Amino acid sequence: MKEMDQYEKSKIYDLLVGIPLFSNLSESEIQYLSRQMLVFRLNKGDRIFEEGEAGNCICFVADGVLDVIKKSQLGTSVVIAALPKGSTIGEMAVIDDFPRSATVMARTESILVTFTRDRFDEIMEKHPKLGIKLLKGITRSLSVHLRRTSEMLSDLMLPLYVH
Repeated sequence: MKEMDQYEKSKIYDLLVGIPLFSNLSESEIQYLSRQMLVFRLNKGDRIFEEGEAGNCICFVADGVLDVIKKSQLGTSVVIAALPKGSTIGEMAVIDDFPRSATVMARTESILVTFTRDRFDEIMEKHPKLGIKLLKGITRSLSVHLRRTSEMLSDLMLPLYVH
């Protein structure tokens, strides 16, 4: 994973505008956030992070596809999601200190935009109204992920009780 020196801020802005996490932000707030982001170019097969390691950033897929990989109880690795452009991963890392819950790898050459916990904490301190909006957006995003996971789990489980 290699940090990119040159990546047009307008491209970051255009990406952020299309991400539901930022839907409650004004144009000027999104422009401000776009200047807080780091951009990385990924080669196919690059690991963004590993299950169990410490996390410190939320990531947005600007281009390409990422695989989310979880270790099964049998020790095998299973791809549980493919994240295309516009997807968000790692929301929990900016609000808690728990280890990463999955491994994420680049399925294709990709561009990743990241927002670190330090930047998030700085915004919470210096721009609390924006920080609260971000926190609400992250909470909504996590809620969507949890609902989707619950639906998938219910489809896979045998009924324990039938009405």
